[in-house]
Amino acid sequence: MKTKYNFFLPSIADTLFLGIFLRLSFQAGKSLLDDADTGYHIRVGEFILNTLVVPKSDIFSYTSPPLPWTAHEWLSEVIMALVHKAFGITGVVIFFSFLIAIVYYLLLKTTRTEKRNIILATLLVGLAASSSQLHWLARPHIFSLLLTVIWYYLLDAYQYKEKNYLYFLPALMFLWVNLHGGFMFGFTLLGVYLIGNAAAFLFTRDEEQKSHGKRLRLLAITSIACLTTAVINPSGYHILLFPFKLTSDKFLTDSIMEYLSPNFHGWMPFRYLLFLTIGILAISKDRLSLIELILIIGVSHMALYSIRHVPLFAIIATPILLRQADLLLERADGAWIAFFQRRSEGIARIDESSKGHLWPILSVSKGKIEYSFDEKIKPVAAVEFLKKESLAGNMFNHDEFGDYIIYAAWPKYKVFIDGRIDMYRDRIKEFLQVGNVEPGWEEIIRKYDIKWIIYNANSPLSMFLMQRNDWRLIYADKVANIFVKNIPENRAIIDKYPDVKLVMEKDKDSPN
Repeated sequence: MKTKYNFFLPSIADTLFLGIFLRLSFQAGKSLLDDADTGYHIRVGEFILNTLVVPKSDIFSYTSPPLPWTAHEWLSEVIMALVHKAFGITGVVIFFSFLIAIVYYLLLKTTRTEKRNIILATLLVGLAASSSQLHWLARPHIFSLLLTVIWYYLLDAYQYKEKNYLYFLPALMFLWVNLHGGFMFGFTLLGVYLIGNAAAFLFTRDEEQKSHGKRLRLLAITSIACLTTAVINPSGYHILLFPFKLTSDKFLTDSIMEYLSPNFHGWMPFRYLLFLTIGILAISKDRLSLIELILIIGVSHMALYSIRHVPLFAIIATPILLRQADLLLERADGAWIAFFQRRSEGIARIDESSKGHLWPILSVSKGKIEYSFDEKIKPVAAVEFLKKESLAGNMFNHDEFGDYIIYAAWPKYKVFIDGRIDMYRDRIKEFLQVGNVEPGWEEIIRKYDIKWIIYNANSPLSMFLMQRNDWRLIYADKVANIFVKNIPENRAIIDKYPDVKLVMEKDKDSPN
């Protein structure tokens, strides 16, 4: 029933937005900082704002000469730096919480444009959001998720609803190519729609062939326009090769956790979305279009190959599943089905009259929220020790520690390695060799003239160095250990903290 009070009633999409945004902002926001890459992205943005230059070589490690570096996420990093300057790391968490909530708000709103069953749409989008949580981090790839939803909707609207908004795509590509390397997925989607229309043009006749031919031509023109705007970036046309260079490097993709396949042994809603996809498509009597078939096969492969692609699977599969599920319901009969359809139609009528758009806006108030990097998993206290003691010489560090050190102590300290794995391709092997104490590790220490090491507590490297007389432990907590080389220039700091190892052993033996 439509009443004047519906003006204040939030729609289901508004409620979904509020649920995700408020949960992340007030309860689960700390998880967005699980990856310390957030820290170095902020510092890159600050460097660009201060110098008005997008760096072409490394600025954070002590390698000389600096390694070549493609700062392909520079615009995201500038935005993150501006938010951080105004509101600190808490503001960055809230900002990305807002972006994440917008992604699934738009996903639900775009599925509702086809007047699909609102209960099914809400359940499927909710499952898509739950499946995607494993890669919700305060990092530039969230911009890619947002642009994927918009890009996919514009292509779908043109293909199936004859609504031509393709002229927005070149402008969106200009933004996307400067925000995140996921812009290549935009070109992938364009390619799929081109293939689908090309095949339909070849195997249909008369008016239908003309319709597909028209779509094919306009999609081709749009693709050329998108390619043109894509080269408007600090790296020029080279940026188009960067994603291929990264993803084709098997050593890198096998070394980075988020490029590995999903682990189905733990709690993972993605498995249920995947099973639901298989089930609905198995029992549906309506064939997928070639475009839908390629999309489902493609994103399924991507998600099973790499955990970071699970959110893309959720975004692409959800509208296709909803169309198929809706067609199944239309063909089904029975009292329960009729009741379900009537209830859904009633809810949809109320939802369409709900105009409470003020609710999402009101939810953006900062309130009493404060976030920081978790000192239980990041070397927060250890870096404060470093800042106080001002250790001299080159360090060896864990890559995750490197990200936090850049955030908290750069430019005072420069790192051995950090989260920019694409830049450190050759050094990763050396990093693993030292970290795992493999033969030849001491040659790497000498090669880089490393004077001190900050590494994970209880790691094989830390345990090994504690047994050595040529390295001395000067700091230890439950997250990180700091060792210095037992050489004359480190004598003062060694003498200042002579009993750290003894204190550690005492704490270890303590019953508490």
